[in-house]
Amino acid sequence: MQPIVQKFSVPFQYTVHFTNGIFNLNNPLFSQIFLQDGNNTPRKLFFVVDSGVAAHHPQLVADIEKYVQHYQQVFKLSGKPVIMPGGEACKTDYSLVEQIQQAVNEYGIDRHSYIVGIGGGAILDMVGFAAAVSHRGVRLVRIPTTVLAQNDSGVGVKNSINAFHKKNFLGTFAPPFAVLNDFDFLLTLDDRDWRSGIAEAIKVALIKDIHFWQFIKTHAQALANREMNAMQYLIHRCAQMHLDHIAGGDPFEMGSARPLDFGHWAAHKMEQLTNYQLRHGEAVAIGIALDCAYAYLAGMLTKDELNEIIEVMEEIGFQLFDPVLLQREENAQQVSQLAVIKGLSEFREHLGGRLTITLLERIGKGKEVNQIDSALVEKAVYFLQSHSVNINV
Repeated sequence: MQPIVQKFSVPFQYTVHFTNGIFNLNNPLFSQIFLQDGNNTPRKLFFVVDSGVAAHHPQLVADIEKYVQHYQQVFKLSGKPVIMPGGEACKTDYSLVEQIQQAVNEYGIDRHSYIVGIGGGAILDMVGFAAAVSHRGVRLVRIPTTVLAQNDSGVGVKNSINAFHKKNFLGTFAPPFAVLNDFDFLLTLDDRDWRSGIAEAIKVALIKDIHFWQFIKTHAQALANREMNAMQYLIHRCAQMHLDHIAGGDPFEMGSARPLDFGHWAAHKMEQLTNYQLRHGEAVAIGIALDCAYAYLAGMLTKDELNEIIEVMEEIGFQLFDPVLLQREENAQQVSQLAVIKGLSEFREHLGGRLTITLLERIGKGKEVNQIDSALVEKAVYFLQSHSVNINV
């Protein structure tokens, strides 16, 4: 018998919105996004709120309840909004996933209902994973509350949790129904979280858009000083570049190339080695500096370009060296090596296929390489250590 070949495509479309005061009764945006789904009866909504957000916005749950009551012809609550711990720890606690799944079962949340996640990138990852594996996919609305979530992790199609001591080991590709960026949530971020998300903008600017890099360079002090106009532009431009990349041919990452993971192979390992005491964006900033130092030592970047990159990141406030980079372990051959080097093999496993790392051949232009010299990585680490010592003398 002849084989039967099955082939089909499924179009995906969702919108990333930008606003202030998302649950202000005079702001209809949140209610309007649901009017396109074709439902003639009020939709069921189940809210999961990051505990850190709830602590800084103690009126938030009450505002949600008032908003839903005000727009009761559009939607209704399936149970009281649930507050869960955020941060990377929530991605290692599977009981939180089960708690959301129990709510899906208890409240009769179906594939035409919505789970609404409010918080930073970590809790949005976890909530998105729970939604994606419940009923093979409950609709998800994301309301990111950090810079990193609004310009990067919260606008894409990935959901994940950590397992086996590896970051994002379990996960899905599941586009959200909508993303709503409310800039008011940024006002209560501490300086570390404000700064952390800028690393993802630096990442895409360095590998894709020299004009965006020039904006970041020109506005480095404004960003460090928490000027909202500069941050709003940075978030919008960074989100646009991420969405353009996702739509550019490999949205579910079937290949081995991951240009948007520039600086991430070391970052993921550093997060693990510090037990996630480093913020993701802080680790990415160090990972970018490490890869740029490597590219300089490999003869790809000029010294002037490396200095420019380092100076801009330091002006924004990033520390570009952490002692964890010097931590050593024995490899399978019983040879001592930097522990962070293991991140290369773990990164390849996560990608699938051959190792593919994005490096810079010049500012604004990334280049994929398939081999990394461990000895040169070690030299790049010592370069960053020496630079750190010199600026702190």
